Amino acid sequence: MGNYLSVCCGDGGVMSEELEKEISARLTKKGVVVSEPEAIEGLEAKGFGVKEDGKLILKEFEVLYLMYIKKLNVVKRGKSITFNEMVDYALKKDADAWTRFIVYRDLRSRGYVVKDGFGFGVDFRVYERGEFPSKPAKYLVFSLNEGGKKEIKDFSNSIDKILEMGKEPIIAVIERRGEVIYYKVSKMRFRRL
Repeated sequence: MGNYLSVCCGDGGVMSEELEKEISARLTKKGVVVSEPEAIEGLEAKGFGVKEDGKLILKEFEVLYLMYIKKLNVVKRGKSITFNEMVDYALKKDADAWTRFIVYRDLRSRGYVVKDGFGFGVDFRVYERGEFPSKPAKYLVFSLNEGGKKEIKDFSNSIDKILEMGKEPIIAVIERRGEVIYYKVSKMRFRRL
């Protein structure tokens, strides 16, 4: 891992990610790409990005998080871009990019490894602390803004599939003040009286 990432444990095993120095990445047609082998190794070990052709491609919410904690410098055409410029770029690609970033940032700050969702409308796969990469994700998280709407039928079908897989469905709601509140979802069947 070189001098890029170190893990500090406290708070009952809550992992705190600290990057010792800023990493450089390029904004390309494929997205934000990290090329330096030592940086790739360190970021990948902590659950960031997807390795492709010897490079690490970061999702927009990962980029925003790393820029937010001032550990990633993103360059486009030889010029560093600002956090706000990256937000604008992410929002053009995905209208829910800010919502995903807020939930991602909150989960990472709590010491979880968080990866992109894989269907059913799920935004994130969340690994129990200390279990990445040895065990599969335990939680599947849906991100919503307070007052946002979600079709109950689709949501119910997704929950059924998630529960069948043995995962725990979680709804992360961002309230108006920006605080993230998590709700564990379970199925309930009512009997006729």
